Amino acid sequence: MSTQLASREVETAQNEPQQRGALWGASVLAWLSAYIRVKPAQSLATIGRSARLAGNVLRYCATDTISGRLPVGEVVEQMWKLLKVTALPALLMAIPIGAEVSVQVGGIMNQVGANSLAGAASGLGVVGQGAPMAAGLLMSGAAASAIASDLGARSIREEIEAIRVMGIDPVQRLVVPRFIAMIAIAPMLCIIIIAAGVGAGLLISANINDVVPGSFWQSFGAFATPTDLAFSVLKSVLFATTVVVIASLRGLEAKGGPKGVANAVNASVVLSVFCIFATNLLVSQLQMMFFPAQLA
Repeated sequence: MSTQLASREVETAQNEPQQRGALWGASVLAWLSAYIRVKPAQSLATIGRSARLAGNVLRYCATDTISGRLPVGEVVEQMWKLLKVTALPALLMAIPIGAEVSVQVGGIMNQVGANSLAGAASGLGVVGQGAPMAAGLLMSGAAASAIASDLGARSIREEIEAIRVMGIDPVQRLVVPRFIAMIAIAPMLCIIIIAAGVGAGLLISANINDVVPGSFWQSFGAFATPTDLAFSVLKSVLFATTVVVIASLRGLEAKGGPKGVANAVNASVVLSVFCIFATNLLVSQLQMMFFPAQLA
């Protein structure tokens, strides 16, 4: 009997790791199946809520503007708040962008003897891609966090529910002024970055690469067309729209105290950056399809 009991204990000890492995594998498969079933539905629901929020914002913008009920003072105040957190970083970001383009491209142009095309690099690099992307990243980092934290703090203090109880739509009262303010400052940020980036590129090209300023501006004007500037501003406006919708949705749906506000801010920044890159790719491809690059 003792020999049989000992053999059974040995077999049990040998089979125990296999049983644990089987249980662990079954639990992982169950978690994956639940994740695959639930997450796509949640993602589609989030996209639907974002689209509904964007539609309500556009509707209120049109109706309040026509009826004269648009809170102009609130819009100006939000513009000033957003400019304070984005204007100086935009200037500080634009200078390294323009300098880096000039330094990187200038070395290659010196080797091939094409210094006169230094302005073209600034036109294609800064105006076409650098300025709108820098403006979008600034709005997603600074402005989106400000909007999400403000609305999230109101949500956890139940101010949003109090506004609804009073018969006021929080989208109309809180989101619309921020949306209009962001749309208004987006072209400003883009123009600031373009001016500072091209200016930095000119200084680097003239003082380091020995490029004649007149040649720089001639090549810049030949390659940087008004269409490029228009698409650059259009991108910044689309980025601003995306940032406001995502940050407002996350802020209005924040729950769970300060941790919920922090999660809303993190989610708004990450999602805004992802959507900005996707939007930039789409708009750039449409620009190349319908407005191919050519000399001005």
